[in-house]
Amino acid sequence: MCRGGPTPSEDDDHGEGKHEGRDGEEGPRPEGGREVKASEGRKPDRRFETDNSPAVAEPPAPAKPAPPKAAAPAVAKKVSALDAAARVLGEAGVAMTTLQMVEAMAAKGYWASPAGKTPHATLYAAVLREIAAKGPAARFRKADKGLFAATA
Repeated sequence: MCRGGPTPSEDDDHGEGKHEGRDGEEGPRPEGGREVKASEGRKPDRRFETDNSPAVAEPPAPAKPAPPKAAAPAVAKKVSALDAAARVLGEAGVAMTTLQMVEAMAAKGYWASPAGKTPHATLYAAVLREIAAKGPAARFRKADKGLFAATA
């Protein structure tokens, strides 16, 4: 047998050219060096077969127009912390810290923190980001260390 090491009867053959088949018969090794299995019980391979029927193109179904959508009721868009801060600074007319801005926004009802622990730090970072991104077109300017004012 080909499995394991050579037996004394196979020793002189060295596995060249002969092999033991399924039925125990010796014979020449099949093409490619491996045993060919019988295809009994297998489904035929239809991957490469073609359909010889004439091709008939069916016209595509006409597209139905989408029904018009009902207008959604006007819902007030939630104001962002930056928008509320710009509004507070514009109304105050003086430079404020972000903590003062958050307190004023909450007192006037413009914006309230959604249970955040440090909304003033988040607002500070957002204001600095806007100043860096928009430059002179930003709604804020840095008046002093920790103080921001509205741009004119």
